[in-house]
Amino acid sequence: MRIAFGTVAAALLATTVGCAHDAATKDVDAQPAREYRIAREDVIEVSVWKEGDLSRTLPVRPDGKITLPLIGDVEAEGKTPAELENAVQKKLAGLVRDPRVTVLVHDINGSRVYVTGMVTHPGAFPLRSSMDVLQALAMAGGLAEFADRGEIAILHADGTRHVVDYDDLVNGKVRRPLSSGDTVVVP
Repeated sequence: MRIAFGTVAAALLATTVGCAHDAATKDVDAQPAREYRIAREDVIEVSVWKEGDLSRTLPVRPDGKITLPLIGDVEAEGKTPAELENAVQKKLAGLVRDPRVTVLVHDINGSRVYVTGMVTHPGAFPLRSSMDVLQALAMAGGLAEFADRGEIAILHADGTRHVVDYDDLVNGKVRRPLSSGDTVVVP
C-alpha cells in the first residue's frame, strides 16, 4: 500500500511541477487544435460508395479546385473534408441515387512555413502538424554563425509581426506557434 501511495504522490508532484511553466507558454499550449482545411497541392481521395467510376484520388489544383466525373469543377481549397463531402454529395444528388461521399486527405502538400535569412538551409518546409519557431529553425538547419539571435522576426500570414530572442525560445520562456504561410526571418 505504501508503494501505491508513493507512486500517486510522485505522479501528483510531477504533474504540479510540469504545469509550472511560463504563462505565455501555457496559453499557447492550451489553444484548441483547428480542424484541417484542404489546401492547394494537397492530394485527396473522393470516394462515392458503390460508384467506383466516380471515385478519384487527385491533387487540388493551383486554382483550389478539383474535377470529378459528371459534376466537373468543385472548390476544395479552404474546406474541411466534411464540407467537401457535403458539396460533392449535393452536386451528385440529382445524378446518382443516394450518393454517399467520403473525402480522405492523402498528402498534405499545401501547408508550408518559410525560413529565410541567416540559417543553414533557408527554404519552404511542410507544416504537417503543429510547429513552433524553434522547430522551424531546426528544420532549416539552425542559425548560421553570424545570425542575430536577438531579433528573429515572425511574419504571420495574417499580416502581424513578432520579434523573438533565440535564447528565450531555447529556454522555453517564449513559444510561438506557426501557421500555414508564416515566415521566420533571421537577420
